[in-house]
Formats: sequence, C-alpha cells, structure tokens
Amino acid sequence: MSSVSLKNVVKHYDKHPVIHGVDLDIRDGEFVVFVGPSGCGKSTLLRMIAGLEGITGGELHIGERLANDVAPAQRRIAMVFQSYALYPHMTVYENMAFALKLAGHKPAEVREAVERAAATLQLTPLLKRRPKELSGGQRQRVAIGRAIVRKPEVFLFDEPLSNLDASLRVQMRVEISRLHQELKTTMIYVTHDQVEAMTLGERIVVFNAGRIEQIGTPHELYINPANLFVAGFLGSPKMNFMPAVVMAAAPDFIAVALPGGALVEVAADGSNAQRGDRVTLGVRAEHLALRADDDEGGNLVQAAIGHVEYLGDLSIVYARLPGVPEMVAVKRPAEGEPLAPGAEARLHLPPERCLLFDAEGKSLPRTGPRAM
Repeated sequence: MSSVSLKNVVKHYDKHPVIHGVDLDIRDGEFVVFVGPSGCGKSTLLRMIAGLEGITGGELHIGERLANDVAPAQRRIAMVFQSYALYPHMTVYENMAFALKLAGHKPAEVREAVERAAATLQLTPLLKRRPKELSGGQRQRVAIGRAIVRKPEVFLFDEPLSNLDASLRVQMRVEISRLHQELKTTMIYVTHDQVEAMTLGERIVVFNAGRIEQIGTPHELYINPANLFVAGFLGSPKMNFMPAVVMAAAPDFIAVALPGGALVEVAADGSNAQRGDRVTLGVRAEHLALRADDDEGGNLVQAAIGHVEYLGDLSIVYARLPGVPEMVAVKRPAEGEPLAPGAEARLHLPPERCLLFDAEGKSLPRTGPRAM
C-alpha cells in the first residue's frame, strides 16, 4: 500500500488552467472521495495521479517516490472506469487473468490470484460466463476484480457506478466499502453524487472550478461546511438559504432580520459582525420544525405551505416565507398531521442549528446554544 501526496499540482490545457495549485495528502490505506459538479477538475486530477494526464506543475508522490514522470504501468496503481471496458469474447476468468498473463506470470499464480479475487467479489459461479451474460453490477465487479488481481498499491475509481440503476448503486456502494475493509488498500474515488461521497469516504475532498473548497470527514463537512458552496452541495434536499441583514451582534450570537421582517437569533461568533452587514442564513431541512400558527416563542417565522412530498418514512414540506425567493424544505415524520398546500404555519429555526455566511460566502464560526 502507498500514500499519495500532491504538492501545488497544476494543470493547463493550451495555457488555460483547469487545476489550480492543489495540495493534498492521502494516508496509506485511506479511502478518499473526490466530489464536485461536472467540470470541476476531479476526474482530471485522478487521471493525473494515474499518469493518463501530464502534470503541468507541482509534485505528485506515490509512496516515497516522485511520480511526475513515472510511466502509468510503473506506478503500482489500478484504475476502474465508468465504462466496464471488458473484452466481450473472453470469459470472466479470462478478463480478470489477462493482465497477469500479459505480464508473464505463471499459470498457477494467475489462477490463484483470479480465484482469490473472484471469491472476494462473489464472482466464483460466474467465471465461465462472458460479459453479455452478466448484469451491469456483475460486469462492474469483474472490472474491479481485474484491478484487484494486479495487487496495486492504490486503487483509482472514476465514477464507476454511473451506469447502474439506483438499486444496483446501493448494492455496489456496500460492496466497495466492504472491499476496502478487507483489502485495506489506499482508494481514491471520484463521483459527482454527494450520496456516494457521504456513504463511502473516510474523508471527502470537495472540488469546485479546479480548486479544493474543503477537506474533511462526511460528518465535518455536513455539520460545519466552510462556505456556501460546500453547504449547498452536500445534503438532500440541499441546505435552505435565506438572505438576511445583521441587526445585533455579540461574541456568542448574531441576530438577523429576514426579508419579511422576522428576527432570527443564531449561535454564531459576532465579534467581527456589524449592524447592516448582509449575510446568508443557512439551515438544513431536518433541523426545522413546523409549529401551529398560534404558537409563541423566539425564532418563529410565518410560513405558507407550498407542496408536500411523501417519501414513505418521512415527508418533505416546502414552505414559502415572506420575501424569501426560494421555498424552504422541512423534513418531518410521514405519520404527522397532513398538511394542505396554502395552509398557514410557523417555522422554528433553532439558533444552534443555523449557520451564517458572510458576503464572500464564508461560514461564520459557530458558538454554543443560547437560551431564547
């Protein structure tokens, strides 16, 4: 196994920069996920690690070795692509054994490696089949098995589940996670799907426009996003955002006014905030609560129900707030009292669950809960 280290790595295409000075250290045996929207540079960076793209500047280390000019075949890595890229005329066994035979391994060694990988991936009963006789999930497992037999020091996955339907994606996420626990090999996984990122990664690297926005565990990024981009990218439904103006500030709280005039207190560090500052208030759907229209108390905002999505175990209620451009999503138990579109209610925003972002989109530090 090997660690992977990138020092000020940049990539240009005809003097057009696409990767802007990336610094990243991936520990030996760690599972790291690169996530971000299409075109953010995550797959380009993965291909640079694999040696399929040249590095314009900076240093790439795999283990203790500087790998900038090392040929892909000599980097001790294996890559699993979005397309399965299996040879249609070969059996599963032959597809998995092909690279080892090409490298001159003895037949007994090849058979042992293939059978061990097949057992790990539950492919043993399928070794005599050809790709056309397999399901999409089985084909992807063969592609992964073809990588395993090479005993790489680093696995690279480039959106490997994009071609699978929803149920197969869930199954393959579980299998890839189990595979990492068994092999304990360094794995770097690229996806635009935030659910895959949150469920697979020990750490997540969030990319945007060729730059790293934030690095952290799924919990860290979900609870304490560094900026508006990360806060809005991770989570389903995405975090609710509302424009606001600072009305009062102290070291342990900030009071803001929403467009409709409602005052909301947030447990955030107001040491550098000034009255009149324009900020963005963010709060996740599961942290909001709908109250009866006659409820009294702090941090309550008048709302009108827009529409309701029933999801079996829960419902997502979309509510309109005075002056707020987008409807606000609220998660609530499905067995709760049914809500009709147009009904009036009040929305409670817990001070300790709300986030504030400054005019540049950076998150303001949170403080402890404050009694209302």
